[in-house]
Formats: sequence, structure tokens, C-alpha cells
Amino acid sequence: MNTPDNVPVDVDADPPQPPAPHRRMTLTFDAFHEYHHRMWLRYARTQVGSRTGAETVVEAACAHLLGHWNHVLEQESVPAYAWAVLKERIREWLDREGRAPALAETAAFDAARRGRLLEELLDGADGFAALENGLRLYTAIAELPERQHDVVVLRYVLGCPEEDVAEYLGCGTVAVRAQVRHAKRKLAARLGPRRNDRTGER
Repeated sequence: MNTPDNVPVDVDADPPQPPAPHRRMTLTFDAFHEYHHRMWLRYARTQVGSRTGAETVVEAACAHLLGHWNHVLEQESVPAYAWAVLKERIREWLDREGRAPALAETAAFDAARRGRLLEELLDGADGFAALENGLRLYTAIAELPERQHDVVVLRYVLGCPEEDVAEYLGCGTVAVRAQVRHAKRKLAARLGPRRNDRTGER
């Protein structure tokens, strides 16, 4: 039966919806993005040195992930794959800008927090907490091997829970703790001699 000409068109009718699989894919990415975006942004800022640069890097990483989301979902660990994409976009940004990672310049915490960080990382060695220049600490962290660097920055600089660090790096919490132990030894070796020079200890 034909619709009478005087029946108004329902202009408020819902627009056509995309196919269900596409809707599910988009919603899944949106939830993933919402959960991880803040930490990605905070980490990126420690590397590129500015909020604007961090936003550029994270947007590029998110665009790649969304554009290849079906492939991303096939990975053994989606958070770890996404983390690798973020790290690659950070490297590309640094190369393009001709810059080195900016952790030492951007992680300028107050003296109290710096002291707590030193104490945690270096097993409560009180002498380290007296360091006047926190740049030494962040420079030493920046020089760690990549895996140890990421564990330390996520766990201690950004305060990420151990379980989340493991998820980002695609490993277990035991492996995270092992990386922390290795990093602590390297930081103690890197920072220790300066303390001995200051105190006259041999």
C-alpha cells in the first residue's frame, strides 16, 4: 500500500547504522582507547618533552591501531602490540624532530618525590636521597636498556601498577620484578660512585 502524500516524512528517524561487526570493532577500540589513553599520553610526554608533541604521537598511534584493528585483535597481547606501536611513533617523532628522549628534562619532580623515588629504586639507601640534582637520576634511567627503562618509567616515575606494567610489556609480573632488580643494580652502579666521592667513602 502506498503512503499518502500528505503523511510527513519522519525527519527524526534514526540514520542507517553501520554493519554490526563494524560497530563492535569501533566500540571495542573506543573502550581500549579510553582505558589506556591517559597512560600513553603521560609516557609519551616523558619522551618527547611536551604535551603537544605527546598528543601528536598518541593520535598517530591510535590512528594506526584503529585502521588495523582487526589485525590488532589477532595479536597474542593487544596492549603489548599497542605499546610497540606507540614506541615506534615516539621514535619516528624524535627522528623527525632531531631530538633525543626527554625524560631528564620532563620528569622534574619535587625534592620529596625525588627522594622517595631514589629510596624505592635504590633499596632505601639514605645517601642517595640527599642528591641535590634529580637530573642525574633521570639521566641514569634514560640510559637503561629499553625494557628496563620502560619498567622503571611506568612503575616508578608514572606510578603504574605492576600488573598494568606487565600487560603493557606483554609479560608476567615475575618478569617485571626481574627487570626492576636488573635496573636497580644498574642505577646503583651508575649513581653510587658519585655518592662515595661526596662522602669520602671508599
